[in-house]
Amino acid sequence: MNVIESTEHYKARINAELNNTLTETALSSGSKRTGKVRDQYELDNKIVLITTDRQSAFDRVLASIPFKGQVLNLTSAWWFDQTKDIIPNHVIKIPDPNVTIVKKCEVFPIEFVVRGYITGSTSTSLWTVYNNGDREYCGNALQEGLVKNQKLDTNMLTPTTKEEHHDRPISPDEIISEEWMTQKDWDYCSQMALELFAFGQVKSRQNGMILVDTKYEMGRDKDGIIRLIDEIHTPDSSRYWVANTYEERMSAGQEPQNIDKEFLRLWFVDNCDPYNDKILPDAPEELVAELSSRYIYLYETVVGESFPFPDASKLVEERINENLKGLL
Repeated sequence: MNVIESTEHYKARINAELNNTLTETALSSGSKRTGKVRDQYELDNKIVLITTDRQSAFDRVLASIPFKGQVLNLTSAWWFDQTKDIIPNHVIKIPDPNVTIVKKCEVFPIEFVVRGYITGSTSTSLWTVYNNGDREYCGNALQEGLVKNQKLDTNMLTPTTKEEHHDRPISPDEIISEEWMTQKDWDYCSQMALELFAFGQVKSRQNGMILVDTKYEMGRDKDGIIRLIDEIHTPDSSRYWVANTYEERMSAGQEPQNIDKEFLRLWFVDNCDPYNDKILPDAPEELVAELSSRYIYLYETVVGESFPFPDASKLVEERINENLKGLL
C-alpha cells in the first residue's frame, strides 16, 4: 500500500473523526430509497440526495470512511458547476457538504460509459473483452495491436443498460431497436456524454490527473428538459490516474499510478471470507484513515482547492438536520 504523503498532515483530523461518520440517515419527510453509498428521499417535486460515508465492496458495507460522503458530494457539485454550460443538470441547492437537493427527473435506463483508455480487469471491462479476442464492443471497432492501459485514438462510448439484476453492454443500434431510448434522445445524450468527458479530461489534466473513464446518467424533467443527473467525475464513478508518472510506468510495463481503494478490499480478502462470513472484522483504523486521506487527496487534486473541513464540534447527522431545517 503506497501511503499518500501529501495528506499525511490531515491524519490527526481524520483520526479524530473515525467515530463521527455518516452510515445511516433518517429524515422525517420523503419516501426513502437506500443505495450502496447514497440515500435518497423523494418529495413532491424534488429529491434529497444524502451521500454517506459507507464503503462497499462484495455487495456489502465494509467500513465507514470519514469525509468520504463530503468528498463525493462536493466533487460532483464542483463538476456540475463547471459543466452547466455544456448540459443543464439537476442541482437545485447544496445545503450541506453531504447533501444535494435536486430536480426530479425521469431517468433514461441507460448508463453512458465513456472510455479514454483501454484498461480494466472485470469481465465487462474493455481490456478483458479485447484480450479475449473481441474486436468490437458496443458498436465500436477496435484495432489490432492495442496494449493494456494505452490511450485510445478517440474517446469511446460504451453504454450499458440499467437493469435490476445486471447491467449489460449494448450498442447504439440495440438501444434504438430494443426501445430503450428514441433516436433523438440517444443522439443528444451520447453527444453530451462525449463533450462532458472531453471537457473533464482537459480540466483533470490541468490539475495533474488523467480522467481514464467514467459513467454519466441523464433524465428528463417535468418541463421536458434533458438534464445530467446522479453524480459526475467522482472517484466512485470515474477512474483517475496520476498524470506525471503515466508515461514512465507504461514504458516500464507497470500499471499506472492510481488512488484507489483496492488495498482495503485486499485486507478483507486476506482476513475473512467477505462473500460468505455473516460478520466481518472491523477494518484497521490506519487503513480507514489512509483511505479517507486518499479521497481528500483526490478532491484537492481534481478540484485544485483545499478540502473544506466541516465544523468539528458537530456530529454529521446533527449538522445535516440543522442545515435542512425549513428546506423540506
